[in-house]
Amino acid sequence: MFPQNVFPDTAEVNQQGHLAIGGCNTLELAEEYGTPVYIFDEATLRNRCRSFVNEFRKLYPATQVLYASKAYINPALAKIFHEEGLGLDVVSGGELAVAQYSGFPLEKVYFHGNNKTPHELTEAVEQGIGRVVADSFHELDLLNQIAADAGKIQDILIRVSPGIDPHTHVYTTTGIIDSKFGFSIQTGDAAKAIRQALGASNLKLKGLHFHLGSPIFELDPYRAAIELVLKFAAGFREEGLDMVEFSPGGGFAIAYTHDQEPPAVAEYAETIVSSLHSTCAELGMELPTLLIEPGRSIIGSAGVALYRVGAIKNIPGVRKYVSVDGGMGDNIRPALYQATYEVVLAGKVNQESVEKVTIAGKYCESGDVLALDIMLPKAESGDIIAIPASGAYCPSMASNYNLNPRPPMVLVKDGKSRVIRRRESYQDLMLCDVT
Repeated sequence: MFPQNVFPDTAEVNQQGHLAIGGCNTLELAEEYGTPVYIFDEATLRNRCRSFVNEFRKLYPATQVLYASKAYINPALAKIFHEEGLGLDVVSGGELAVAQYSGFPLEKVYFHGNNKTPHELTEAVEQGIGRVVADSFHELDLLNQIAADAGKIQDILIRVSPGIDPHTHVYTTTGIIDSKFGFSIQTGDAAKAIRQALGASNLKLKGLHFHLGSPIFELDPYRAAIELVLKFAAGFREEGLDMVEFSPGGGFAIAYTHDQEPPAVAEYAETIVSSLHSTCAELGMELPTLLIEPGRSIIGSAGVALYRVGAIKNIPGVRKYVSVDGGMGDNIRPALYQATYEVVLAGKVNQESVEKVTIAGKYCESGDVLALDIMLPKAESGDIIAIPASGAYCPSMASNYNLNPRPPMVLVKDGKSRVIRRRESYQDLMLCDVT
């Protein structure tokens, strides 16, 4: 059965039995743009943006949705997010540069990261970034000096670590005490950071931020963390902390396999908003502007990776390897996180699955495996393999390992397609080399 839940909203099986996305036949897309290639469905992107805006603002009008650029960003996508009324969460000078290049209003950009460089902070302050989310005592000192040198008062949030485990992968858990991110509430660092920020001459503390990790399939960690952080913040009211803004981060999950059922956006919204309302009422706190930071949950299911089958190696009694022309260079997640995906033969969607195979990449690593021991129809060299839910963190974490060019990004809508990032050339790979 076709796993519709992990594919873009417009995905369908056409009359030829081929996978189509955004009204475009994926076999034709593979032929036109070559493989590997990443296909992004514009309708799905906009639908997800609107879902977060509408579901949260329906319950809490004072909500600002910030797209987490680290999931994947480029100028064409930034323009779409701006058109849909989103702000941006950036974590590097490069992501900030994309925002600038695309004409994104910088007052709607929030700068995250645990070790922002002096150059990055200087550029951000001078160019009028909306908020800097401070993550260390070093950064507070540095940012205060940079703002003073620029003759500005920089609005900031403090990132705190609430010490709550969201039960996700250890590499993507960020809100526990043993984390490089945020000031720990438990150790007293968060209290010290708030007092330092309140005393800084060129910083204006607007509120607190936390992020538990990603992807989070459970709702209770949000409830617990919101209550804990707000009660912690209430203890600083008499010292001058005015919670104008409050951010529980993002981490909202998507389905990667047909059997996964993440909470709906409305469920995340109800949990976060009800917890915010009840805790603020209990503490007698004014309701702040709510900031949320979806990334994966907006772009993940909008993206589909297409590969072409090459070599097929059958080891009797052991495993059958079906190798494709991409792999860990464009999708590191299986090797890094043991991530799992659905796999579809784009030209044989309706055919019965008859053999167990492992989808191997072309990179010179034994761990370069995209899918282990899955059932597929009979695969042959030249077939097109589609891997859905690959829009988040695959392109943004892509590398040139083995000096392979990174694949193009193609946006589809209403039967039309356009390149939003071209395929790299061999010349691109040597562009920065000096002889």
